Amino acid sequence: MYDIYDNLTARLRASGEYLWPLGLRLIMFWEFWESGITKLHGENWFADIPWADWQKGFPWPFDLVPTDLNWLAATWGELVFAVMILLGLFTRFAAVSLLVITVVATAAVHWSAEWGTLGELWKGYEITPGDAGNFKLPLLFVVILLPLVFQGGGKISLDHVLLKLTGRDSYVTDRIGDGIAAALMFGILGLTTVFLEPVWGISFFAVALVLGLALSLRR
Repeated sequence: MYDIYDNLTARLRASGEYLWPLGLRLIMFWEFWESGITKLHGENWFADIPWADWQKGFPWPFDLVPTDLNWLAATWGELVFAVMILLGLFTRFAAVSLLVITVVATAAVHWSAEWGTLGELWKGYEITPGDAGNFKLPLLFVVILLPLVFQGGGKISLDHVLLKLTGRDSYVTDRIGDGIAAALMFGILGLTTVFLEPVWGISFFAVALVLGLALSLRR
C-alpha cells in the first residue's frame, strides 16, 4: 500500500516540475505585462497619488528618486521581467526583480503605516481600499513569486534548456540543504520585508549574515 502511494506521489512530483512552474509563470506574466502596458499607454500618476494618513509612501531609497524615473523603471521593469518570466529565462533574477517591484508598490500604496498589533495589520488583508491598507493582492503575488525564486522556472523553460546544453542540470537538481541554503532563505525573506517593515527585513538580513559568517569560520 505504501509503495503504491510513494510511487504515485513521486510521479506527481516529477510531472509537477513541468506544470506548476509554468502555471505560475503564465499568471505572473499576464499580471505584470498588463500592468506595464497600462503604465506605458497611460500618464504618470505616481506624483498624484492621494496619500492618506495611513499610507507609508515610497520607501527609501525610492523616495529620493524623481517620480518620472520611478514611473519609467516600474513600467519597463514590469514589461521586461514579465517577458523573462514567460520564457523562463533567468527566472530567478526576473522573479526577484518583480518581487522588489511588488513589495515597493505595496509599501507605497497598500501597506498600513499605523498599526500596533498583528490583528490591526491584518485588517489590511483585503483588495478594496480602506483605512487599514489593502495588501491582499500584492501579498498573493509575493506568495506566487517566491516559489519561482527558490525553485526556478521548471522544466518547460529556457533556463532548463540552457542547463541541458551546458551539462549543469545534474548538479543544479541536487538538493543542497546546508547553512548556505538557510542563509539564502533568510536573505530572500529580508528582501521581501525590508521595504515594508525595515526592522523585520534587517532582522532577516542579520540572521543571514550570522549564518554566513558562522559557515566561513568553520571552514
